[in-house]
Amino acid sequence: MQISKLKIENYRLLKELDLDLEKKISLIIGKNNCGKTSFLSILNKFIGNQATRNNFSWDDFSLDFQDILKDLVLESELNKEEKKFPMGIALNIFIEYNETDDLSNISSIMMDLNPDNNTVIIEFQYSISIDSFYELKKDYAAYSKKMVGKRRKQEESSIVKKVNNDFLDYMKSEYRKYFKITKYSREFDLEKKQETELRVPIISDKIIDRIINFKFISAIRTVSNSDTNNTLSILSSEYYKNIEENEKQQEAIESFKDVIGDTDKKLDQIYENLFSGVIGKVKKFGGIKDGDSVIKILSSLQRRELLKGNTTVMYDHGNYSMLPESYNGLGYLNLIGMIFEIEVILAEFRKDGKDNEKPADINLFFIEEPEAHTHPQMQYVFINNIKDILRTGCQDKNGNEIIDMQTIITTHSSHIVSESKFEDLKYFYITDSKYVNAKNIKDLEVEYKKDDEGEQRFKFLKQYLTLNRSELFFADKAIFIEGDTERILLPAMMKKIDQLLPEETAHLLSQNISIVEVGAYSHIFDKFIDFIGLKSLIITDIDPAKIEICLDEKGEPKLNKDETQKKKIVGCRADAATTTTNAALKFFFSSQIGASKTNESEDKPINCFDELCKLPFEKKSLIRIITDTENFKWIASDLGKIKVVFQSNEKDDREISYQACSFEDAFIHLNRKFLIDNLSEEKMVFNSLIKKSLFEDYENNALNLASSCIDKKTSFAMEILLASDLEDENNHYSNWKTPAYIKEGLEWLQVD
Repeated sequence: MQISKLKIENYRLLKELDLDLEKKISLIIGKNNCGKTSFLSILNKFIGNQATRNNFSWDDFSLDFQDILKDLVLESELNKEEKKFPMGIALNIFIEYNETDDLSNISSIMMDLNPDNNTVIIEFQYSISIDSFYELKKDYAAYSKKMVGKRRKQEESSIVKKVNNDFLDYMKSEYRKYFKITKYSREFDLEKKQETELRVPIISDKIIDRIINFKFISAIRTVSNSDTNNTLSILSSEYYKNIEENEKQQEAIESFKDVIGDTDKKLDQIYENLFSGVIGKVKKFGGIKDGDSVIKILSSLQRRELLKGNTTVMYDHGNYSMLPESYNGLGYLNLIGMIFEIEVILAEFRKDGKDNEKPADINLFFIEEPEAHTHPQMQYVFINNIKDILRTGCQDKNGNEIIDMQTIITTHSSHIVSESKFEDLKYFYITDSKYVNAKNIKDLEVEYKKDDEGEQRFKFLKQYLTLNRSELFFADKAIFIEGDTERILLPAMMKKIDQLLPEETAHLLSQNISIVEVGAYSHIFDKFIDFIGLKSLIITDIDPAKIEICLDEKGEPKLNKDETQKKKIVGCRADAATTTTNAALKFFFSSQIGASKTNESEDKPINCFDELCKLPFEKKSLIRIITDTENFKWIASDLGKIKVVFQSNEKDDREISYQACSFEDAFIHLNRKFLIDNLSEEKMVFNSLIKKSLFEDYENNALNLASSCIDKKTSFAMEILLASDLEDENNHYSNWKTPAYIKEGLEWLQVD
């Protein structure tokens, strides 16, 4: 038996959230403030322990719901048959079962006896009924009238504004009078694969508790390395409480009891001497008379309290010393503390020592941000070992599975993501309407397989993300680049843009931007970028090329089987180009240029290179749409979250226009004087450049210099930074220019 899906409505930013759960582990990822903690919170308020249930506040209602309720209270005259009721916060838990499961608990909430329908739904609502709504409407009308009259007496001018605030003030203090928790069994439509409107109330919490047992470890943990902290010692007491009646631990527990009994007897003798003085004084004051029972202070050690208040978890540093728990870093305290807590919770799930109680049908375990205080290597260790701990925790001593448990882990750690199964990932993100949505990352595979080469591309993407760049899941924006040169220089280029921005503007270097090297394969990430809605800048080279006739050894044209001339695409200078060898440009701009329509058998193929060069900057913002054939393509749109930039025709200081082919010749064209100045014997910064004398001869264009003078591109990029002047104390770069295509792209990315 397992929870297959959770649906949440009107809870904070979780206005309409659907989340599929995996059978064993679901790893929820996403940027900060994307609803992961709210997701834990609503589960705790509906199915947590009795102390946390029904602990809702007015601010837990989504803003849209608050506005709707306000409009209804102030304006609408609703019919009691209105279908909007009941309304409020809702959690629907979809549970799937099979023929091997014990159905004794769940049978009481089944609403469909069709043997093919193996799904039941438990719905929780924190809602207002139609009758309570009309009571609210009446009460608020009286309250509002009173407040308006009060303000008129005070002759305040902002009456309209105050009236609008009255509803919020009233509901924050009085909402509990009108909202309450209700629980239902809801019908599941097998054909439509969704819930219906038919529901039946569940009266008893005990039924739900027998079906679902929910426990969690919060990200706000009690670990601390202050000298007075003994968190692990307290947890050792909790752990003992849960294993005390465990058969596997009986021998150790009996030994523990024997030692405590012997200790009690010894302490009785010590206490008699220790407290003799005060007992004698009691006698002097008449507290004890002849013939009365004699007061004695006896030892009565309690095993659990002894562990809780009097044990100290120590660290053994060889044979030299024993150090207390507070002497270790927060990372180790957090990791060890979690292991203790996990063991305690697993024992509670199994109902260890409670022979008269059965484990729940489903045990839902939530671990929030396990990476707190830990370094990357420890995060790898955690995720690689936690699965074994959870697996064995569900088994008896013979390795038989005795409880069904599903674990939800939320994380901001790219290291944990990289060591997890791609299929387990659930991505939380904020939509354009400012609410949270969730996607199964495994659904990406379905998207990719719609294309001819999709399976191979998805395999590459999956390996690349899990092994190298899982931080993309946590980024606000991304820059996809070809190689090391751009990676080295981009921070400096971003800084050059930031230095011209007002202080109150969100600077590039202060934003959460991930820079990813993808070579010539940026187009493979297109569905991924679109899937997670990541604003992305792709910086690539225009890679000019032309079509040539293939020649044999005799210099004669080679022929195809149909007797047509065989042709090939070869790289060339920009002024001789008719096409591009850049697969990403052909892919993203196929709807705007002739690259996809070029017929190599034609004598005069479409000049898509010329069309690329003429594309205005606004046409390089792209959005993905579905075509009539249910395929996808990218088209120009102001709403596009992808911007693809490449070298453009640009003038240097001498007003000479030039179409560059790569970053290096674009930089050389713009900054030739900067390079010449730093090639002097005085400075000699650019040791990576060979044939330095060619730079002063302006007959040699930037492409010739880039191809014949740059020995190592990475060294060239590093030396640009070494030669950079800092204009003032703000570290403004002043003596070189950023190529226009990169500058414009970064300026686009900077804006939210």
